This record gives sequence, C-alpha cells and structure tokens, in this order.
Amino acid sequence: MGLTHIRTPKNFVLEERLARFGIAIEERPEAYAGRWAEACWPLGSGHAGGARFDAVHLDLGCGKGAFLAESARRSPQSLFIGMDIEPICIAYAAQRICEEQVTNALVIPRGAGTLESIFATGELAGITLNFPTPYPKRHFARRRTTTVDNLLVYRRLLAPGGTLTLRTDSQPLRDYTLTQLDAAGYSVIWASDDVRTEHPDFPETEYEVRLAAQGAAVWGVRAVPGDAPTPEQIERGRDVEQSLVAYLPDDLESLDYVPLGMEAAVMNLINRRRRARERARRDNV
Repeated sequence: MGLTHIRTPKNFVLEERLARFGIAIEERPEAYAGRWAEACWPLGSGHAGGARFDAVHLDLGCGKGAFLAESARRSPQSLFIGMDIEPICIAYAAQRICEEQVTNALVIPRGAGTLESIFATGELAGITLNFPTPYPKRHFARRRTTTVDNLLVYRRLLAPGGTLTLRTDSQPLRDYTLTQLDAAGYSVIWASDDVRTEHPDFPETEYEVRLAAQGAAVWGVRAVPGDAPTPEQIERGRDVEQSLVAYLPDDLESLDYVPLGMEAAVMNLINRRRRARERARRDNV
C-alpha cells in the first residue's frame, strides 16, 4: 500500500514482534486452499451457527490491519484474511488482531502473485484493494493490482456474486481500472468520486487517515464478474494507454490534490503546457 516502504520504528525488533503475535500469522497458507472457512473456525469462541464461517473476504495489501480488524468486528460470521508483502505490516496487523482479540481475522505474508495457490476457485466472497500503489509510469504498469490479467485471476477466485472493491486517492488509477474491469468482463456496481460521502460505512485505513489530512479525496469502484470476456476483449484491455498521466484532467493547475507518486509528472506536464502557451503567444504577436 502506498508508494514507500514503512520504516522500522526505533526499538522495533521485527523478528520478536512476528514471533510474539505469530498466532495470527499463517506461514503455510497453501495448505488451506479451498477450506479456509472450516479450517479457521474459532472453536470455543462462542460464535453462533455451524462449524464454519459464512464467507471468506480478502484484504489484499492490508497494511497495518486497521481496515481488516474493523471489518472483522462488524461481520463476526465471516472470515477476513489480510495479505501483505511488507513484514512490518504483517507484524503490526497481527499485533492488532491479537491485542484486540479479533477471532475471525488472520494475516498472510504473501503477495498477489500467490493468490491462486492459496485460494480455490470461487472461495472468496469479496476482495478489497485499499489504496494500492498506482505505479503511474507505463514501464511499471504490469505491477498494478488492477491490470486486466490480475482481474482475471480475481474473477476465478470470487464466488458467484462476489465483489471486487478498489479505494484509492488516485483518480487516474480509478479511471484506468474502469477500462480494465470492462476488459476482464466485470459489471460495475458503483463508481464513486467521493467514497467517504457516498459509501461512508467503509472502515478507514491508517494510510487513508494520513491522506485525508492532506486533502485527498477517495475514489473508488465496486464490481462483480459478469460474462466471461472474449480474447479480443482481453487484448483490448492490455492495449489501452498504460501511463496514468493520460487519465489526468485537462486543467491540471486547478487540482487541489495530486495523487502520491504523480507529483513530478504533473508538474512537468504543467510546465510543458505553460511553455507551449508562451510559445504560441509569442508566435501570435
């Protein structure tokens, strides 16, 4: 999540923290593919119902776990799994789960490339992408979590009616994602320019709180897999403009907030446009 790695705080011993809260960390998640709802049912926890969770939700790029833990508290009959490649994030999220005694959440130290070895086809009721790194440059576009190829993976893992939700401070990433959802055969339930106002029930992430203090809006989209896309449809998605600069509004100088990671690109584009206007003015004198 975000564009920079989390720095290790002073007196923070990662290995000790991971060991202390290891009960909330699954190091061998591949062993549970297809049976998460049963395998993680908290015996003796007082949960009502049968010996399994009603649904399994994935927070992909869970950060320090605030969204994960709060989502789990609100839906005690569902299992919430957080994944992140940052060991510090895993340590913090596991600590939160343990200290707040959340019995229906756990974390997995893995990245998106391992999803199909960890979850079975149709196992997930929902996948949430909270403020993923946008990778605005064309060269790094394949790293985005919302490329058509990643979306095809998600649709295989989602149960019928399962949802994919993106929240981001980057309007360009949201708009790029809309093109990729179409290419991957998703149906959009909603697309929002202000998720906080229009969908206020989402728990906040730590990253979101910091962005809000900087004046960031939250852009978002929720979609469900629709009809399977054709090969031609998929290829069109791969061929769309990959640089997020192309999705910026025309009037850049009116932007109240520039998405993190795009500051230099926006300033360069503003300066080029100013120079072009100045040349045009001189030529017309």
